Amino acid sequence: VQLVESGGGSVQTGGSLRLSCVVSGYTANSLGMGWFRQAPGKEREPVATVDHDGRATITDSVKGRFTIFKDNGRNTLYLQMNRLKPEDTGMYYCAAAPRPYGGSWSHFGLVEYEYDYWGQGTQVTVSS
Repeated sequence: VQLVESGGGSVQTGGSLRLSCVVSGYTANSLGMGWFRQAPGKEREPVATVDHDGRATITDSVKGRFTIFKDNGRNTLYLQMNRLKPEDTGMYYCAAAPRPYGGSWSHFGLVEYEYDYWGQGTQVTVSS
């Protein structure tokens, strides 16, 4: 499985970006997937996840502003980011899991060890 992110950039507070993660070597609709981010000097943290059936989990810090979804026809995962804030600045990573850690998709995706594959990341910078 290979994951290639794109769509990052520099925007002002209140702006929008859409991140893409193209999947190759596997069918996206069979994968659990997620977006994580890492701000300078901080630990990597989960942003949003979607299981193999498309059920999404959004973390509280971005709830109401970010949306995660898969386009199975394009074999691509997206993260639509609206009303961006300076604290959203960081490197954003796409991750994929062909099977659920522990055997169940219940409560999937907020921990890094659940994922087997990672992209190289795309930088998002939000200025005030």
